[in-house]
Amino acid sequence: MSAKRAVTVIPATINRFTSEAINEVRKRRAAGYARVSTDKEEQLTSYEAQVDYYTNYIKSREDWTFVSVYTDEGISATSTAKRDGFNKMVQDALDSKLDLIVTKSVSRFARNTVDSLSTIRKLKEKGVEVYFEKENIWTFDGKGELLITIMSSLAQEESRSISENCTWGQRKRFADGKVSVPYKRFLGYDKGENDTLKVNEEEAVIVRLIYKMFLEGVTPHGIAKHLTAEGIP
Repeated sequence: MSAKRAVTVIPATINRFTSEAINEVRKRRAAGYARVSTDKEEQLTSYEAQVDYYTNYIKSREDWTFVSVYTDEGISATSTAKRDGFNKMVQDALDSKLDLIVTKSVSRFARNTVDSLSTIRKLKEKGVEVYFEKENIWTFDGKGELLITIMSSLAQEESRSISENCTWGQRKRFADGKVSVPYKRFLGYDKGENDTLKVNEEEAVIVRLIYKMFLEGVTPHGIAKHLTAEGIP
């Protein structure tokens, strides 16, 4: 009968993501990311609530050190190209200023699957983890990337569907002879019955003055200067 071979298990001593000693206790430098896609009042309230929430949430964790909450206001998540707050956060992470990013959901991070995965992989290579609170996904987890791929794809499709529905709705309104007008900023008109335009006689005086001055050869700058001098907003 052959003797049993003894197997010695040598535990890992280095974290393969952070390259730090596993037994070394160090607080993770954490940052939050908050974004709203429109500048409507209710969205801005949500935006402020997100900032407050992640500031307090990160500070409440004894194993984390609060760094900042990066923000983008009134910007879509479809592409990361124009999101200054997001891009600064990623750059700071790549510059080894962060260890952890906390955000509300995969769709809040990016609705474009390619952007989402490429960013997460770059961060992972630098030892920076992302935590998606709503889906409870940690990117260092073995299942993390698969789940993120699925969730990002769903978010991207949802964004495309919403965009198509909005476009269809606008075309339908145009076909029905209806117009979409920002009445609060539309000088000379108010909203009438059945979404029709109703002349605001008080503001119409200003509109007629603007056209009169323009036809007389006054430059747009000159018109603006005259209106300001007269106290007309």
